Amino acid sequence: MDVRPAEHADRPAIRDVARRSLQASYSLEPRAITTAIEEWYDEDRLAQTLEDDGRFLLVAEWDGQVVAFTESTLTGDDVGTILWIHVDPAHRGRGIGTDLFEATREYLAERGATRLQGRVLADNAVGNAFYHEQGFEEAGQQEVDIAGRTYVENRYVESDSGREAVSVDDRTVYVDHDVTEQGSVAPFKVVYADDDAERKFGFYCSNCQTVANAMDAMGRIECDGCGNARKPTRWDASYL
Repeated sequence: MDVRPAEHADRPAIRDVARRSLQASYSLEPRAITTAIEEWYDEDRLAQTLEDDGRFLLVAEWDGQVVAFTESTLTGDDVGTILWIHVDPAHRGRGIGTDLFEATREYLAERGATRLQGRVLADNAVGNAFYHEQGFEEAGQQEVDIAGRTYVENRYVESDSGREAVSVDDRTVYVDHDVTEQGSVAPFKVVYADDDAERKFGFYCSNCQTVANAMDAMGRIECDGCGNARKPTRWDASYL
């Protein structure tokens, strides 16, 4: 098996692997899968991803055929996030997913990532078990919208992660430095109301070190202190 950065010629294969993987691994309605493929993996969107310096697609080849890929991002200076690990169902059971995961970890580390996090829908039992097997622990949940229906997404971080207690308006909240969202100026870090990461409080702006907890219906958030704005990733309604 060979792992390499994706090229423009790989776009049809990436789209096909994503479709097969979504159908096999997720309890999504056919309309949701169709919408996701059309929006996230059409020719223009994939071309934009391939040109984005902060977003990475790695593909795994088996006998010269693309059979798996990861999509990941680098947030700020040191946090790598694996958004997707897709393996064609016909090629599962060969350790491709694990090898591709390790290659993606190394690829992000070479670009400055010192910490790693992953995301997977809660109803993907295989995907959640995979992160546990890699020594990750669940760091919280969020509701996500796909084609007008709400799903729960789990976030995983490496087990040696920690949360920092900070004071906001005479109450203590907890900044998770391993769970981040991309901002227009600097990363936002997720803030929880409790140290068990069961209740989300808001976001910590790493640019001006303030906490914001007002989000609009489209999932956008803007820091009052410096204007740093949270960018949508793959789940926001504006992308569907």
